[in-house]
Amino acid sequence: MKLAIEGGKPVFEKPARVPPWPPIYPETTEKLKEVYLSRKWSFYSPLEIEFNERFAEYTGAAGCCLMANGTVTLEMALLALGVGPGDEVIVPAHTWIATGAAVVFRGATPVIVDIENDTLCMDPDHFEEAITPKTKAVIPVHLFGSMADIDRINAIAKKHGIAVIEDCAHAHGGEWDGRHVGTFGDVGSFSFQQSKTMASGEGGACITQSAELNETLGRLSHIGYQYAAKQGKPNTPPPEGLLCRNYRLTDFQAAILLDQLKHLKEDTLLRARNAEFLRKRLDAIPGIHMQSRGRKTTLQSYYKFALTLDPAVLRPGITKTNVQAALIAEGVRISGGWSGIMHKQRLWTVPKSMYRIASCENAERIVSEEILCFDVDWLMIPQEDLELCCQAFEKVMSAYLK
Repeated sequence: MKLAIEGGKPVFEKPARVPPWPPIYPETTEKLKEVYLSRKWSFYSPLEIEFNERFAEYTGAAGCCLMANGTVTLEMALLALGVGPGDEVIVPAHTWIATGAAVVFRGATPVIVDIENDTLCMDPDHFEEAITPKTKAVIPVHLFGSMADIDRINAIAKKHGIAVIEDCAHAHGGEWDGRHVGTFGDVGSFSFQQSKTMASGEGGACITQSAELNETLGRLSHIGYQYAAKQGKPNTPPPEGLLCRNYRLTDFQAAILLDQLKHLKEDTLLRARNAEFLRKRLDAIPGIHMQSRGRKTTLQSYYKFALTLDPAVLRPGITKTNVQAALIAEGVRISGGWSGIMHKQRLWTVPKSMYRIASCENAERIVSEEILCFDVDWLMIPQEDLELCCQAFEKVMSAYLK
């Protein structure tokens, strides 16, 4: 069959039925009106407190603290754990810039390590090799919803006395060995930015199993106020030397998140079912490999559905860019991933003297030559469109394989 990019008939004769993102729910409209009329919009307001309680219960954490976004959650987690100037924090090479930038904001040094070829998450062996006497913390990222090997990472961190902050910005609803991600490390950090599987425009949260640490996170992000205190009436002052910020979010965002939390399990299961449909069909095509789900995954959350190409089986001169363009012409909206590994992305402006690269060979190759990604909304399309998507891959790869 002639490829659409060469003038042939595209597999999708009509656009795929991709739902608008983020999802909205009718009941939220009235709730937002109620928040507006209440005049209680922020400062440990009722829905903020309710979400903290509900999300902690949902994840199995001892406590939750909402904040302005998923970058400051990482920054406050580092601050609460005592990370600062002179310290090193190990981060994966394949992640969004926020993971490393939060370390820089604390005056510490990000140490960049390589990823696994299958999960595309931090390689525990490279993590351990990069540890020095200055290493204070590690931030494994559950990338695109796949899960870093948190058991091995925790064991290595414990052996060396290193704090663990799980970056769960892509993993709302994901479970490792029956437990929600974010509950294995000292702190779990979530993002609720516009594109995330739970989205409130902007927003973030930290969860932890320590009531004391949760109290510190709350004070740090609420200008020192004790949890649930009323404006102008702090119950007790923060400890001397705890330099607190104002990283609050509003009850408008909390209202949106509370309703999304009600739908999280059913939406996660739907995306997981559709991902398995794609995984089985696409994995059978030579030259294509699915991102692994994580060794002990019991429920996979998906922020993106990622796959890698094997350049060795493509015809001479055919690259990832050619495959991507051909798929788009067939009607499949698919991206080539981020603009580069973390420290090569266009928005990464950190001077080279302020971070250290321990290893990144796998990440460099995968991001530049191999990875393709569906956005999360493509995991919510009808089954018939998923079938057409698979047919488009079969058509393109049959034309481009040696």
